[in-house]
Amino acid sequence: MTGLKTTSMTLAELREASVTGKSKTQKNRVQTVTPYVWDGEDEDDRPLTREEMQVGIEAYRRQRGRPTGSDKESTTIRFDRDVMAAFRAGGPGWQTRMNAALRDWLKTQSPV
Repeated sequence: MTGLKTTSMTLAELREASVTGKSKTQKNRVQTVTPYVWDGEDEDDRPLTREEMQVGIEAYRRQRGRPTGSDKESTTIRFDRDVMAAFRAGGPGWQTRMNAALRDWLKTQSPV
């Protein structure tokens, strides 16, 4: 197919790169990197074992998402811009503060 060029290297350059280990592919770059060898002195520098990595991955997965047993309900509601700006001006946690304000308001109201 004339006009198509999938690499900027000539065939001779590719062969030379392959022989010398200087290929442009990420696979070859990763394979030529010397693996880390722990010197056995500092325990904080010790690489994790496969089991330790699996435990860490599972712990991370458990903490993602909504907390289990939460009694909160997701909904869509529209507020005036000035109300939203006032709560957001307080910084992170504005939704929790808004929930607390609504809960305080409910205490002063009679049930319908």
